[in-house]
Amino acid sequence: MSISLPSTGTLAIGGKTVHRLGYGAMSLTGPGVWGPPADRDAAVRVLRRVVELGVTFIDTADSYGPYVNEELIREALHPYPEGLLIATKAGFVRTGPSQWHPVGRPEYLRQEVEMSLRRLGVERLDLLQLHRVDPQVPLEDQVGELGALRDEGKIAEIGLSEVSVEQLEQARRVTDIVSVQNRYNLSNRFSDPVLDHCTEQGIVFIPYSPVAKGALTGPDSPVEHVAKAVGATPSQVSLAWLLARSPMTLPIPGTSSIEHLEENLGASTVRLTAEHLRELG
Repeated sequence: MSISLPSTGTLAIGGKTVHRLGYGAMSLTGPGVWGPPADRDAAVRVLRRVVELGVTFIDTADSYGPYVNEELIREALHPYPEGLLIATKAGFVRTGPSQWHPVGRPEYLRQEVEMSLRRLGVERLDLLQLHRVDPQVPLEDQVGELGALRDEGKIAEIGLSEVSVEQLEQARRVTDIVSVQNRYNLSNRFSDPVLDHCTEQGIVFIPYSPVAKGALTGPDSPVEHVAKAVGATPSQVSLAWLLARSPMTLPIPGTSSIEHLEENLGASTVRLTAEHLRELG
């Protein structure tokens, strides 16, 4: 199956237009999203292949590694191709493998934005997403600081991650929000109300874990019957379903394998009929 990313359509994020099938770079770290990848050269090759295949949206975060992921992206891709949008995140710290802690103090967010600028080698971050809302800090203070950084020219656009409709609207009363990144896939639709709201409001919705960490891709996948019917893999069908779910979705499948990368991007050519969509529910 050939890859044709333009067939997915595009979305505008600030001053850039991106194809609606991106790449999540979190997989290019060590176990538990901690430390460097086992094979750094292989990780660099994956990132370069991402761009070669026409992907124009790469998602990362300061906490992936921590810091390793952003540094790896710079090593592989800087100077960045025209049209590539790199989205990073701040506000969720790593203290060890598989350990996460929200930190949304304004001074910390400012520090991390400054460091992400340095690690990525840019003067302005295309998209900075608040990685998690810190319950110990007023949301208005967290997004307010990001708004101040945007006014200073250090951030182009602001997004949120793992928020409710209420939190999204609370943040929008403080500053413009262009994207929301929540966990969402065929088997986890808890964020249906958020996705529907983003669609109504013209806000980009970035579903992470789009194939449920592989749970939708195995031989007993719940989408296997549709995959056989359309001549695609379960992973491709799962991603095609996300693309069909709303014109505002921008899935970001991640992998450390070029083979799996090419398979995932093959979802761009999968066409699901109304009957297929009914079968998938």
